[in-house]
Amino acid sequence: MPSGRKRYDSLAVIGGEPSSWNKRNIMSEKIESNDGKLDLIKWAVVAAIVVAAIYANSYFAAESLLFRTLGLLVAAGVAGWVGAQTVRGRAFVNLCLDARVEIRKVVWPTRQETTQTTVIVLIVIFIVAFILWLLDWGLNGVVSSMIG
Repeated sequence: MPSGRKRYDSLAVIGGEPSSWNKRNIMSEKIESNDGKLDLIKWAVVAAIVVAAIYANSYFAAESLLFRTLGLLVAAGVAGWVGAQTVRGRAFVNLCLDARVEIRKVVWPTRQETTQTTVIVLIVIFIVAFILWLLDWGLNGVVSSMIG
């Protein structure tokens, strides 16, 4: 390697140290690659928890439904927490948090607007139902007269 170059994980930098962006990029790639390797193990743990919970639920079928339900909820919580520690799990949690922020931005209709819209929809449904009934009655008459 030439004397003016230092090597950082297959990234050759001319003139010494890499820029701060490159350092962050290299570090995030290392973290993501380590997380990616551990993700498979974490998903295996999630699958094992789910399988164990299903087996325990059937094994303890004679026990109270309340205790089995609580056990399943605890197992689901633990499996969800482990799954949220993965890259895709964190992305899903971030998606849920972003969706919550967006829902707060929605301007919800007033009670009066909701009632008026519901009444309009019901009226349109009855009109369309009446039109379809007329078409059915008319076509039934035409087909009956043709068949004889």
